[in-house]
Amino acid sequence: MPVFKCGRKLAPSWCEMEYCEIVRLNEGAAHAFARVSPKEKLFVCEGHCRITVGRRTSIMQASDVVELSTTVDRFEAKEVFSPTVLVRVCGHWGEETGGCGVFTLANSDHPQNAGDPTDYSRTTDFDNHYHDCDEYWIIHEGEGLAVSEGTFYAIGPGDCVATACGDHHDFPQVFATIKGVYFETTLNGQKRLGHLWLNPNRRTG
Repeated sequence: MPVFKCGRKLAPSWCEMEYCEIVRLNEGAAHAFARVSPKEKLFVCEGHCRITVGRRTSIMQASDVVELSTTVDRFEAKEVFSPTVLVRVCGHWGEETGGCGVFTLANSDHPQNAGDPTDYSRTTDFDNHYHDCDEYWIIHEGEGLAVSEGTFYAIGPGDCVATACGDHHDFPQVFATIKGVYFETTLNGQKRLGHLWLNPNRRTG
């Protein structure tokens, strides 16, 4: 099953991203992290805070991503200036990876699919696509309907959608605006970046 809850030892055995967590911090709060995997990233989804990694300290804001050095066993989020949402991903992915970042998905007034054709209804402008890598969506807010490997899943806060390299996935419907993180792990095969389609003309509908 490609959908699992954030938390340790909950990801399927094939996943390169073995663990993810969502940390919500109020203004004035702080949080310390201990390393759990060889590779780790920290996404600032919302808010504004100071992140200390070893001897380095940086003020981070929404959409920033911190790559955690393997020489650092512990890091901290402190001096939280406004309510902050952090997502940490941990695992054993390779050196060549796809994209990553934060995203928001809402309904469209004129929904369309710019990817490979589908036969289901949609309320978003998301595209049915695949990658030359595994991809993970970690949702921290909102509700919707995702499709992975042809199966529909109701998705909400704390869910991770894991789709293997080469498998199509889509986010056709949103019930409450979705906010989350996308993370593409080790590139394989032709190692192409971005959304891929079997139909080079990218039909809509």
